[in-house]
Amino acid sequence: MVRVAVIGGGVSGLGTALMLGRRGHTVTLFEQDARQAGEDPDRDFFHWDRPRTPQAVHPHSFLAPVRTVLLAEAPDVHADLLARGAREYHEFDWFDEHPPHRAGDEDLVTLRTRRIVLEAALTAAVRRERTVDVRLGRRVHGLTVEEGDPARVTGVRVGEEVHRADLVVDASGRRSPVPAWLAAAGCRPPVVDSHRAGIAYLCRWYRLRADGPRDPGRVKTGSTSSFALAGVFPSDNDTFAVSLVLSTGDPTRGALTDTAVFEAAARLFPAAAAWLGLDPEPQSAVLAMAGLDNRWTALVDDDGPVVTGLVNAGDSLIHTNPTFGHGAALGLLAAQHLAASADRIAADPVVHHTWAVRTLRPWFDAQVTADRANGERLAEDPPPPDRRAAALAVCAFEDPVVMRARAQVRHLLRQAQDAYGTEEVDRHVTAWLAAHPDFSPEHDGPTRARWDALVPG
Repeated sequence: MVRVAVIGGGVSGLGTALMLGRRGHTVTLFEQDARQAGEDPDRDFFHWDRPRTPQAVHPHSFLAPVRTVLLAEAPDVHADLLARGAREYHEFDWFDEHPPHRAGDEDLVTLRTRRIVLEAALTAAVRRERTVDVRLGRRVHGLTVEEGDPARVTGVRVGEEVHRADLVVDASGRRSPVPAWLAAAGCRPPVVDSHRAGIAYLCRWYRLRADGPRDPGRVKTGSTSSFALAGVFPSDNDTFAVSLVLSTGDPTRGALTDTAVFEAAARLFPAAAAWLGLDPEPQSAVLAMAGLDNRWTALVDDDGPVVTGLVNAGDSLIHTNPTFGHGAALGLLAAQHLAASADRIAADPVVHHTWAVRTLRPWFDAQVTADRANGERLAEDPPPPDRRAAALAVCAFEDPVVMRARAQVRHLLRQAQDAYGTEEVDRHVTAWLAAHPDFSPEHDGPTRARWDALVPG
């Protein structure tokens, strides 16, 4: 068993501390915010200023790994999530009937809930764990480092105090101070691979009225234009969010922070129009987020670990633009690996690095590639989309075989080339195209002219 200090009490930090504690390790979690998620999700979600965590108030879709890790490591947290109002949505729920079951289909489930509900369930479980000591309002100011080749981290500094640990886990997020601390200690710098995402997000939260309509009908939760994306995120306790995504350079972006303009623009997309047509009660202003990147931070370079006794997790390790909703899923997968291999990782952090490169890095690379394409598409007049690729996307909502492949990619179960590259999927898409000879790729959202006529630039 090892003594572990966890820096940061977000989803990844809480999950790491909980799983380590349940394996008998002694864990101290340091969170600089004096407040934690509690029993009132609306109070905590809408009235807790969290400038260091801007994504906390934006919509989330918790993908399969969140659910499968919780079921394996903390089934009480999964049950608590559902009791707090989270809902499960299986990808085959789109169809009138689920197709015959295949191995793995049981994992194609999204947990629909606000992030605060997941944080509250994790927080409650951590409080019950006797091996975990949570220290709120305690900001870590630095690391204690012993000289060596490489140097070894032996603990953390909190004010004037030193807390010793066999392993320090940096779960302090995408603005982690740890790389600067390592530089100050004379260590080689972490290897950082960073790519700016030129995409801006705007969202607004709503709640269905208790005495009003509740069914938007058979409508997809996403719509597209050549220059913008719109999405609807059904969530817990009758809440849902409408989100618009544009290029950071779009001249109409600023106008969308006005609630009336935002809602009028959102209604131009079928997905958002169907949900807003239910006459929901607005719950928030328009919330904006930009300045995002995809960043991979490795504490191992070509010469080996830059330091021992320290590993990173969550956004400190892999931070991805939230288009695909990978963050919490990748964070909890890393937490599970840390908990299962803590003794080995404390002795040799390359164990964690090797696992992360094999398991997490492919999803980072896929996000970078997709963001580059999306950024170019939203910022410029794009070439016509590939007809077969567009057909695959449409066909998935009519053909369960193709939907299964789509869901496996979406839920981080298979890479796109593997899921879509089978003979079976190819045969089904080919048959769909043969049955739709006049199919032409098109967007279901507004034209640029219609948008500009409504949204001031």
